[in-house]
Amino acid sequence: MKAAPGHSLKLGITGGIGSGKSTVCKVFAVLGIPVFSADDEAKRIQENDRALQDRISTIAGKDLFPGGRLDRSEMARLIFSDRSLLQKVNSVVHPAVFHSFEEWMKNQKSPYSIMEAAILFESGAFRMMDRVATVVTPYEERIGRLVAGNRFTREQIIERMKNQADDESRIPGSDFIIFNSENDMIIPAVLGIHGEMLKLYEKINRGRNGTTG
Repeated sequence: MKAAPGHSLKLGITGGIGSGKSTVCKVFAVLGIPVFSADDEAKRIQENDRALQDRISTIAGKDLFPGGRLDRSEMARLIFSDRSLLQKVNSVVHPAVFHSFEEWMKNQKSPYSIMEAAILFESGAFRMMDRVATVVTPYEERIGRLVAGNRFTREQIIERMKNQADDESRIPGSDFIIFNSENDMIIPAVLGIHGEMLKLYEKINRGRNGTTG
C-alpha cells in the first residue's frame, strides 16, 4: 500500500528521556514506516545553519559554536539550569525543525510516517500530527537505563527530566500508549497501532475518492 506523495498521515511518537521511544521507532521502521527524528534534525540544523548558530549564541550571550561546532556540554549547562533560556533557544530551533519535517513529508509514500520527538507536546509539534503515541516507562527504570548506558549522571538525567513534560500530562493528549517496562512487550503494541493507522489511512482515502465501501 502506497500513499500519494504528500498524503502520508503523521504519527507523533514521544516519551521522556530514557523511555525507549527510539527502540519503538525501530520496530515501526522494520514495518516499513519512515521515521523522522526531530532531535537528530535539531542537531543537524544547529551544526550546519550559520544564521541559526548566530541567533543561538546571541541568546546565550556567548559563542556556543567554536570552530563551527556546537559545544554541547556548555549549551546543556546553560539551558538546563535556566528554563527561560531553554525556551528562547527552542523558539528558534523548533520552527526550523518543523520546516524540515514538512519538506520531508512531501516525499513520503507510506500510508503514514512518524515524527519522533522527546518534546512533541512542549514544542507544539503535536498539533501537526494526525495521531500521537506516548511511550511510558517507570521513572527509576528510565534513570537506570541512561546511567547504565553511561550517557549521563543521575543528576544530569533528573535535570533534563525537569524540563520535559511528565507522563501524566502527555497521556491525556495521546491516542495510543505504549508501555515499555521490563515486563512489557512492545511489538504487539506497535503492531496494534500500525493496524489502526492503516485503517485510518484507508478511511480517509475512501473519503477522498468519494467511496463508502
